[in-house]
Amino acid sequence: MGMTITEKILARRSGKKEAKPGDNVWVDVDVLMTHDVCGPGTFGIFKKEFGPNAKVWDRDKVVVIPDHYIFTADTHAHRNVDILRDFVKEQNLPHFFDVHTPQYKGVCHIAMPEEGFTRPGEVLFGTDSHTCTAGAFGEFATGIGNTDAAFILGTGKLWVKVPETMKFIFEGELPPYLMAKDLILAVIGKIGVDGATYRAMDFSGDTIDRMDMEARMTLCNMVIEAGGKNGICAPDKTTTDFVSARTKAKFECYQNDKDAKFHSVHRFNVKEIEPLVAKPHSPDNKATVSEVAGTKLDRAYIGSCTGGKITDFIAAAETMYGEKVKIDTFVVPATTEVARQMKEIKVKDKTVWQILEDAGCRIGDASCAACLGGPSDTFGRLNGVEVCISSTNRNFPGRMGSKKSQVFLASPYTVAASALTGVITHPKQFFN
Repeated sequence: MGMTITEKILARRSGKKEAKPGDNVWVDVDVLMTHDVCGPGTFGIFKKEFGPNAKVWDRDKVVVIPDHYIFTADTHAHRNVDILRDFVKEQNLPHFFDVHTPQYKGVCHIAMPEEGFTRPGEVLFGTDSHTCTAGAFGEFATGIGNTDAAFILGTGKLWVKVPETMKFIFEGELPPYLMAKDLILAVIGKIGVDGATYRAMDFSGDTIDRMDMEARMTLCNMVIEAGGKNGICAPDKTTTDFVSARTKAKFECYQNDKDAKFHSVHRFNVKEIEPLVAKPHSPDNKATVSEVAGTKLDRAYIGSCTGGKITDFIAAAETMYGEKVKIDTFVVPATTEVARQMKEIKVKDKTVWQILEDAGCRIGDASCAACLGGPSDTFGRLNGVEVCISSTNRNFPGRMGSKKSQVFLASPYTVAASALTGVITHPKQFFN
């Protein structure tokens, strides 16, 4: 019987010839990632269950990245990072990207591929729901809780149920004002926030084939917003070129078998998709930008693992070139590498950073910042009653700060266009 990419990876990493949906298998883990929010809890459970002097199963396979609540005066947040430092020192872990050091990176889901930790054919678990971002690289990547992570720390294995796979085929060339964010909002709007519960979401078609890695990462990043277990894109030359430039580690690429069975197949013609938003307060509360155009806004936000990559800021710069924002607009690069690229890459005759700064955007330090609300002094946090348009991934009440705020999710193009007018705006009008 044919297998999907997800089934093949889980079969190989559990030492089996085949794996089918519903099977429970012991999976050998290639990489475990944790950060400042969940790391302390994970380490505490590890020490309780495996003993105070226990050592992690493989030092080289553990990646620790503080990124969520770091640029703050909050003492509890500082204590969390101190716990990471103590554990890393005690275990002599080599892959620690500490804040306020030259090694600091920023948002874990973007830092992981930058540092070569996302590789085709591997199994990546992380104590963060958006770990599924790495499925863009043709690997099985998913978020887990602290208890599961502690078990992996001690054993290098995890008991996993093999998910069914839903296939999403995108065909056609993307219009210039459309982005991957619009495509994933179309998917979530169609199937709902529970439409892919404990299923793999496989993205394919000639649209995907033409996408760069960052666009594929955007798609896979938000599968959790549909309840998905993992997202996956078949690895190709775009994938292997990206990965090989960042790591010397060997990896294996898997493809769907021609006779692989899928739970369901969904087709989209991208020329029929309009720029979309997710209205408050759910990622599946879909509307076209045209349907909500003119909605008054108080704030715009561009950042996060979903919308804080260099291609996202290039898109914003293309829209904002020579213009001025009409509302408070916060920009937060996902990583220090993205921030560096913003200061080097030019749109026309100015750098991306210059264009956004000249437009009146406030640019913060690389981190998760206001995407997860954070302490009250978090950069960009929604502290008042505001209507915000954001390139982030969730718009639940209180997600970005104030529980009274309303958050519209959109692509960086749409966010940038709306920042310039002060109301939700179709980005098409800023394209010649």
